Amino acid sequence: MTGPGKILLVEDDPGDAEMTLHVLTREAGITQEVVVARDGAEALDYLKREGAFAGRTSGDPVVVLLDIKLPKLGGIEVLREMKASERLKAVPVVMLTSSREPADVTECHRLGVNAYVVKPVEFEDFRAAVKTVGVFWARLNERPRRP
Repeated sequence: MTGPGKILLVEDDPGDAEMTLHVLTREAGITQEVVVARDGAEALDYLKREGAFAGRTSGDPVVVLLDIKLPKLGGIEVLREMKASERLKAVPVVMLTSSREPADVTECHRLGVNAYVVKPVEFEDFRAAVKTVGVFWARLNERPRRP
C-alpha cells in the first residue's frame, strides 16, 4: 500500500530525472506525487517552505532522493541542513548519485544519510535500482506517525 505524502527528487540531469520519474510512477506503482527540484537551493526552499514554496502547506516528503553534484548548492550541503533541522532530520534521505568517492560516502553517512546508492551506468541496472529504492522507501518503510 502506498502511503500519503510526496517524494522529493533532487536531480539536475533532465535525462536521469525523467527516467527516475518513469520508473517510480509507471514501473514501481508509486502513486505519490514526485516533486522534482533541479538544484540544492530549490530543494531546500521546498523543504523549508521558503522562496517559491513559501505557501506550500503539504507535509514533509516521505523520502528525498538526492544527488550529490548539483548546481547552486551541493547534495551534501542539503543533507547537512536537513539533518541539522529538528523538523527535517527524520525525513529519510537516499543519496542517488554517480559518485563513488570514498570521501562522499563517508561524509554522507557521518551526516546521517539513510542510504547511499550509486546510479548504475547500464539502463536496466538503473531501472532496477530506482525501482527497489522507490518501493522500499515509499511503500514498505514504516514512518513514525506525527501527533
